[in-house]
Amino acid sequence: MTKQTFLVLGDIIALVIITVIGFATHGETDLSFLPRMLTTFVPLVVGWFLIAPWLGLFDAQTTSTLKQLWRPLLAMLLAAPMAAMLRAAMLNAVALPLFTLILGGSAALGMLIWRLLWYFLATNKRI
Repeated sequence: MTKQTFLVLGDIIALVIITVIGFATHGETDLSFLPRMLTTFVPLVVGWFLIAPWLGLFDAQTTSTLKQLWRPLLAMLLAAPMAAMLRAAMLNAVALPLFTLILGGSAALGMLIWRLLWYFLATNKRI
């Protein structure tokens, strides 16, 4: 498995964890909530993978520099409104600004934690 493949899979797993934690904070972790979780997870993945490449988040030079850790934060803050609107369209609902802010902030924090872990794994040659 290449480093980039591992990074992409890690991003997806991080987004899964972020989504599950978000639902868990509302007490919605039963399997019956899986379809609803997908209506949050899929737009989040779409938003992330549309924005992240533009900010160089799959470039080896960018991901191996600690000073570039602001990029995942910005990417998720840009992806969150897109994800919220896509989610609202899937649910035939309104994209609430508060939900968008919370989604963006919590997902940005989650991606920052994952990308910081990635940095340490990649720079210590564990990947």
